[in-house]
This record gives sequence, structure tokens and C-alpha cells, in this order.
Amino acid sequence: ALFGGLLGVAMGVLFGLAATAALPETFIDVTSVPVLKLALYLCVAGLFGVVAAIFPARRAARLDILKAISYE
Repeated sequence: ALFGGLLGVAMGVLFGLAATAALPETFIDVTSVPVLKLALYLCVAGLFGVVAAIFPARRAARLDILKAISYE
């Protein structure tokens, strides 16, 4: 999840900069990248990913391995 978030942020910034460069200066004259906000959003997304993974991981850790394999 964190790798996907990093990839998404990087691609979004690159595409945004490319779109800004392609538009005439009458539309957009200053390009700003809110690095602090991007880092905060990425940290929040990573935290949500970790929290969402805790419950299934704890449940899987309590399973008996032989019983889990026998169901497949």
C-alpha cells in the first residue's frame, strides 16, 4: 500500500507539472507542490493500511496451520 501511494504521488506530481507546462501562462503562472501536505497524506494512508492489515494478520496467526491447509 505504501509503495502504491508513493507511486501515485510521484505520478500525480509529474503529470501535474507536465500539464502545467503544456498550458499557456494565462491559465497557470505559478506551480506549487505542497510537499508537506503530500507527505502527511502519504503517512495517513500508510497508517490506515497498517491498521487495516492488523486484524486479518492476528486472525491468521491464531489459525492452526494444518487445519488451514486442509480446507484448500
